[in-house]
Amino acid sequence: MVAWPLADLFAGDPVSLTWTSIGTTGIVGILMIAVLRSQWSYTIPSLRKFASQVVKVLISVGVVALGISGILFFFGDAAVAPRKVAAWMELSALLMCLVRFVAAEIVRKLTRAGVLVRRTVIVGGGKEAEGLIRELRADGENHLKILGVFDDRRGDRSAGDFGGVARLGTFEGLTDFCRKSRVDLLIVTVPARAEERLMQILEKLFTLQVDVRISALNSKLRINSRAYSFIGRVPMLAAMDKPLGDWDHLLKSVEDRLLGALLLLLVSPIMAIVAIAIRLESNGPVFFRQKRYGFDNELIEVLKFRSMYVDREDATASKLVTRDDPRVTRVGRIIRRASIDELPQLLNVVQGQMSLVGPRPHATGARAHRDLYENVVQGYFARHRMKPGVTGWAQINGWRGETDTHEKLERRVEHDLYYIDHWSVWFDLYIIAMTPISLLTGKNAY
Repeated sequence: MVAWPLADLFAGDPVSLTWTSIGTTGIVGILMIAVLRSQWSYTIPSLRKFASQVVKVLISVGVVALGISGILFFFGDAAVAPRKVAAWMELSALLMCLVRFVAAEIVRKLTRAGVLVRRTVIVGGGKEAEGLIRELRADGENHLKILGVFDDRRGDRSAGDFGGVARLGTFEGLTDFCRKSRVDLLIVTVPARAEERLMQILEKLFTLQVDVRISALNSKLRINSRAYSFIGRVPMLAAMDKPLGDWDHLLKSVEDRLLGALLLLLVSPIMAIVAIAIRLESNGPVFFRQKRYGFDNELIEVLKFRSMYVDREDATASKLVTRDDPRVTRVGRIIRRASIDELPQLLNVVQGQMSLVGPRPHATGARAHRDLYENVVQGYFARHRMKPGVTGWAQINGWRGETDTHEKLERRVEHDLYYIDHWSVWFDLYIIAMTPISLLTGKNAY
């Protein structure tokens, strides 16, 4: 964005700051960021490699410049001289390469200081794990901190010299260890021929907020090289990525705090009216506080407007609310039907416990046709790899309210996992925009 006014300066033209020029510069900047982002230019591993960053910058500048030139030609606009576009390309490439050189040096220093290392666990032992650890330690970048090895094998089959790397236990304790130790990366060394064992491991890992890679160090399987990513010199097959990696996590957090605070301000008059109506109809607190599963299966206290009589409340949601449920007050029926009872969860969003958009948080005792949710859908807890949301993809597609059958819960979880795998800011904004429409047309909330 800075390069455009500088191009004016070097060309001897006056720098005019108008709304049109600022808007155009902003659009060009967004396009540049989008093209760089499509090449994974903003990830920490990518920022470490200055030479590859230079190539990505040149490609991005060329793509955006061609796009601008094409638009100007299509509309017959001769207001921007070719020499100015050329000057912009040169200055943009130079400035971005300079920024990336500085970023690469900062990342290297932080890595050496242990700040940007990835906390890594090896899953599977034996000779495969020994060879993998040797290769990873030979990497000059040294951006991995290997915490230890998990292996189910016993006796001689589990024996091995891991070069001072501890054997942390069996697969049974892997999930708890990853959550408590803030593990970033899991590398699976189980041979591809042990397909059944590999699937059992991956099924456990699917619920974790970690990147999962399968080591192809000793694999005899010949796959197109583009299918591999590399950690040092070790080829890896990507089994699973964190839903929000690197800057995406920060972007969604900023989105939640800013939009959450704005929406809370806008709906505060409605919330005040609802609070007064609740207090006038029945005795008891305005808010209902309920323990629900949040991010990474942690329990959080979710706020709702109280919609039931105090002496009939169900803290664990062991019994679903049905049509004309006698436990629900008259005000409660209205606010539940329109999902106004969920508005206090904007406070959870601003506090950082929830997101505006995400899988809806479920109570600990929630059931679908007498069965606990986690017993109905295999891999149910995989939906907790992202913060729960006030609204979600499942809700705007009609899967909100009562889950009295297994099929309803399965469809809800299916939509939640789709959202996690396809997250973007635009997807979030679309869901937020469609939520009021779904509330007006939905029929499943009582």
